[in-house]
Amino acid sequence: MVAMRSWVRAGLSVLVAIAIWWGIGTISEARAIASPANVNLVTEVQVHLGTAGEALTFVPDHLDFVAGRKYRLVLDNPSSVKHYFTAKDFADSIWTQKVEAGDVEIKGAIHELELKPGAIAEWVFVPLKSGTYSLRCTIPGHAEAGMVGEIAIAP
Repeated sequence: MVAMRSWVRAGLSVLVAIAIWWGIGTISEARAIASPANVNLVTEVQVHLGTAGEALTFVPDHLDFVAGRKYRLVLDNPSSVKHYFTAKDFADSIWTQKVEAGDVEIKGAIHELELKPGAIAEWVFVPLKSGTYSLRCTIPGHAEAGMVGEIAIAP
């Protein structure tokens, strides 16, 4: 238990440093964003990449997050073709705890996820920088057919 508390304190220190580096505000504001109360609560958001009827769309195509809160973005692909969840500027404005898919857990900077037909992935993250970011599937023809969206991070 003591080791876990040390790990949590170290993680919060990293979040505070990242928040300050991104220019979120003062040290006290950054600490408030990275408080244990904010980091331990997780809001789940579901996004479908495509549909079973083969529509090239994100459902929903607009996502809203709040800086400093922890989210579990559950992505699935109900269609028969692969799709990409590409939002590089959004990915650069968050701290990723992990991406989990099947028996694999990925840590570090993530910029794009490819979901094959029937795949499910979970992306756990904390937004750090407010703004509005574009979302698209980068498979040729998919964005042009409407597979685009928007991600907003409120302060």
